[in-house]
Amino acid sequence: MQPNIVIFISDQQRTDTMACYGNHWIQSPHMNALSERSFVFENTYVTQAVCTPSRGSLMTGLYPHSHGCVVNNIELRDETKTIAEMLPDTYRKAHFGKWHLGNDAFCQHGFDEWASVEDGRKPRYTKPNPPFSTYHQWLVEQGFEPQSTMANGEKHFDPKQRATLPPECQMAAFVANQSDRFIRENTDQPWLLVFSTFEPHPPFTGPYDDLYNPDDLPVGPTFNKHPEDHSLFNRVRSDHFPVAPKDGNIVVEDLSTEAGWRKQRAQYFGNVKIIDDAVGKVVKALEETGQMENTIFAFTSDHGEMAGDHRMWEKRAFYEESARVPFLLSVPWLNTEQKRIDGVFGHADLVPTLLDLADQPIPTELEGQSLKGALTDDLDLVEHNAFVEWNGLGDRNLGNPHINLMTTLPRRCMVSGDHWKLTLCAGDQGELFDLNTDPHEQNNLFDDPAHRDRIREMAAHIRLWQHETGDTVPLPAV
Repeated sequence: MQPNIVIFISDQQRTDTMACYGNHWIQSPHMNALSERSFVFENTYVTQAVCTPSRGSLMTGLYPHSHGCVVNNIELRDETKTIAEMLPDTYRKAHFGKWHLGNDAFCQHGFDEWASVEDGRKPRYTKPNPPFSTYHQWLVEQGFEPQSTMANGEKHFDPKQRATLPPECQMAAFVANQSDRFIRENTDQPWLLVFSTFEPHPPFTGPYDDLYNPDDLPVGPTFNKHPEDHSLFNRVRSDHFPVAPKDGNIVVEDLSTEAGWRKQRAQYFGNVKIIDDAVGKVVKALEETGQMENTIFAFTSDHGEMAGDHRMWEKRAFYEESARVPFLLSVPWLNTEQKRIDGVFGHADLVPTLLDLADQPIPTELEGQSLKGALTDDLDLVEHNAFVEWNGLGDRNLGNPHINLMTTLPRRCMVSGDHWKLTLCAGDQGELFDLNTDPHEQNNLFDDPAHRDRIREMAAHIRLWQHETGDTVPLPAV
């Protein structure tokens, strides 16, 4: 029998939000339980640390410069296939939640069922007369009234209002309800379920704000610390946030004090419980319908969150907190206990790996590769490399003109399987970090003569990857 596939995508979730990645105080029992029966990939990297480009890769197996969604608010081309279009028609295919790849309210790209959750993007739709999202309609049915006005004059539930709702009405809870129904209604045919939601994405406030005491929250050595001798892009972002005004979205606390930083960080971690609740509901539906043992369950996030480390919020950086994400892969017929996978895994590799696990052909145009062999010890991911890109032109206002200027410079990053990270940019300081001895990325070794040959070799890997994937971004000579 063909296996079912769950692709569970949270939004802006760091790796250190689970016990399996070293966090033993966070209240995430369902994610922790899933990790105990899964392959836990130690080092998984996004293709670009911002929503649309990353989600495009998770759906297509292509890098952003190839699938075309190089910044937010770009529509995925009709001719670019998603995993739903690669699976045979014997599969029932559902996408519930955040799409972020254009015309979000409309079922598209090979899916049979669709539940939408976004409305703020309606003025950008290219299809006429878009309806309100499924989530909007459901909230109205629950007795809530939208309070925010969009550019086209319509009222909708914006992130700030959504954060005030009880746990059972959060977006992930709604998507979990849809997923529960889909799983229970489809027990006689294979299916694909993409579960996609916004949490724990900003605003950094929600129904679990009081779950953790900010004063007791563990922090690392770079928390609220300016990154010296790093790229100008990172330094100007770090300089900005202590004086950033509250905007109710990215910043909801006073960041002029450490207490404000800690409170906002604690509330971010509180929002992770919304994700954990949803994981529990999906797993329960699988178990109660007897489908867990025939289901591939992939859990990851579209990017991470700085949460005050290097004195930054949000994503877009190549730092570990932003570009490295959790990745759990449950394949019950291969393993029912936790097994850790060292080396690196890139998000472009997800689609081909899932297709391979489902015994489906892998389209030749995919740029990621199947890493199924890592699950059976036939492939060592220490020999693998992950590539992360940044394509900044067209991004939104990030706080001040200096940041907006530096974000226009494209960047390319490689993380080697033996845990070295190199970032190159034609107009900015390069960065080299030894993640083995400097996991918090405090010491930039780019200008250290002792590592000149390592930089040249890693740069050659980046250039070869550019050639193989058609990436034409100019990079500096090293």
